Amino acid sequence: MTVGASPMVRRRRLGGEVRLLREQHKLTNEQLAARLGWSVAKLSRLENARVRPDLADVMNLLDELGVTGAKREQLILIARDAADTSGWWRKYDKDVDPRQLANAEMENSAIEIQEFQLTVVPGLLQTADYARTRFESRPAVDLPPINVDAAVEARQTRQEVLTRDAPLSYRALIDETVIVRRCGPPGVLQDQLAHLLKLTELPNVEVRLFPYDGHTEGHYLPLCSFSLYRFADPSDPELALLETGTSDLVLGDEEDVSRYKLIFKHLWETALDPDTTRNSLTNAWQHSEEDLE
Repeated sequence: MTVGASPMVRRRRLGGEVRLLREQHKLTNEQLAARLGWSVAKLSRLENARVRPDLADVMNLLDELGVTGAKREQLILIARDAADTSGWWRKYDKDVDPRQLANAEMENSAIEIQEFQLTVVPGLLQTADYARTRFESRPAVDLPPINVDAAVEARQTRQEVLTRDAPLSYRALIDETVIVRRCGPPGVLQDQLAHLLKLTELPNVEVRLFPYDGHTEGHYLPLCSFSLYRFADPSDPELALLETGTSDLVLGDEEDVSRYKLIFKHLWETALDPDTTRNSLTNAWQHSEEDLE
């Protein structure tokens, strides 16, 4: 697995560039759409990264706005990346929750991820059995059916970003309750804890626990799990992904992302240090082993 540009991220960047060009020419959406022979909705979808761009449309837009030279070539390259449909995750389109596919796309192109999880082990750190248990629990809350075997396989493939030739830097902050919560059949938690301990040995992975009695700045506590993504091209926008029970919200506004980076900073400063985290994981693993006897 190699690092590539994320079509999702490039769509956001292309949309921002198009909006900036339009504003520099002092054109409204309606005015530019009329000059291109497009509907306003079509232009809006492009600017808001809600559609895979058609390269011919992008080139016509650049012609209309007089964009030439290196800037034109740069935007055409971004548009090509934004329209790409060749990622490995595409073969799971019909079998797996779209949320997992979107995660895979961002992870594949990220060079750094920081993640805070309130209730479960992060997907990139899950064993196959732990992941299977999570997917098999979906019917309990009437979530749409998926191919569980395919979902587990996709999650295992996603984890290759941690061990690829140029592995991403990954920080996982996990609420301490996660390592003691009954999460499935006997043995699932025990194996998961052993797997977490093994992963802490990777030089690019840092796992810490957020303690029961942690004191954060201003007593602030986040309302949901979230992840922060940084990409190889510094011009690609950093993203924050917020998790809910039914959908994920991806934020690309600089102010929003900065706020979640600050939240993560405060939480990380409160976390148990690496040695204490390993001790806590080891103790939880030992207790889970006793529960099986």
